[in-house]
Amino acid sequence: MNKPSTVKIEGPFEADALRILRDTPGISVISRERKQAGNHKAEATVRFAGTRANLTVEVKRRVNAATAWQLVHKLLEHPGAPLFVIAAETTAEARQILQNHGVALVDGLRNAHIALPGLFFHIEGHRPLRRLKSDGPPTRLSGKSAVAVQALLLNPNRAWQVHEVAREARISPGLAHRVLARLQAEGIVAAEGSGPNRVRRVTNPTALLDLYAEESAAVPIRTIAYALAQTPQELIKRLETNLGRDGLEYALTGAAAASLVAPFVTAIPITEVWVTANKAREELYEGVQAKPVTSGPNIVFLQTNGDAPLALRERTKELWLVNRFQLYTDLRRDPRRGQEQADHLRRMVIKF
Repeated sequence: MNKPSTVKIEGPFEADALRILRDTPGISVISRERKQAGNHKAEATVRFAGTRANLTVEVKRRVNAATAWQLVHKLLEHPGAPLFVIAAETTAEARQILQNHGVALVDGLRNAHIALPGLFFHIEGHRPLRRLKSDGPPTRLSGKSAVAVQALLLNPNRAWQVHEVAREARISPGLAHRVLARLQAEGIVAAEGSGPNRVRRVTNPTALLDLYAEESAAVPIRTIAYALAQTPQELIKRLETNLGRDGLEYALTGAAAASLVAPFVTAIPITEVWVTANKAREELYEGVQAKPVTSGPNIVFLQTNGDAPLALRERTKELWLVNRFQLYTDLRRDPRRGQEQADHLRRMVIKF
């Protein structure tokens, strides 16, 4: 982290916001009296290298991807002074969204980004994420909860009742209700009607996808193998034939799956495939006529408890693929140009 020049910020900050600002290297803060108590919005003045600018301040406890999109839309709907967010915690996804849309930020993790005419101030924090006190942890969008979100994303214009989400995702109505309540609290799902006719609609699929991607990444058990094949396409064909013949529940993912639904200019050094958790390694090797290796694999079998990545899989000709949203998160996890492929999939197939 390069040591930045000092930025002076003056405003009617409350104690928590003051502590965050004062704890951020390179920021000098001056507190002035708040005109309206209890109002989290305020005007602040930023001074830097002889320039000054007025900002509209929003104070938040935690900013995730969904909250970031709420702030961006608020800025677009009510243009005026640039928006400055002070938060105790932010996620990496949220920081990127705010930065992309010109929203200034300082958080309690020592992350800061302020870009104004004549001013560029950016630092990246390294402190671990602290847990904030709350009434209870929100329903995290991973595992079976992630499948409920995938169902919503696959049909973003549909009006959903709780039991319909539960049936589509094959989860309990209680979990479906908790997921919908979480998304409604995040402002990306809205409720309509009451009683048995109450439905929910996705109001911001872009924000929902970003929040899902932020929380859903699974850490799978990986089994590596090598099978003789002249090309990646020949290997994919072998998997299609052998896995289908043995009745093994599977779904292709990663670069191999992306090459079938959104071709991208890249090699496919490894073919990744999700398989059910109850299959032993020996069964996987035998099923595709592959050999175990310790390095240089061309097949990676992925497994996780609950088999959530196999839910809502999609059929392409004779081959099962993970659904496009599971594929999106799997690509993001791949260090081999996976983010580029995920972005391409989002532009060409997902389209929000």
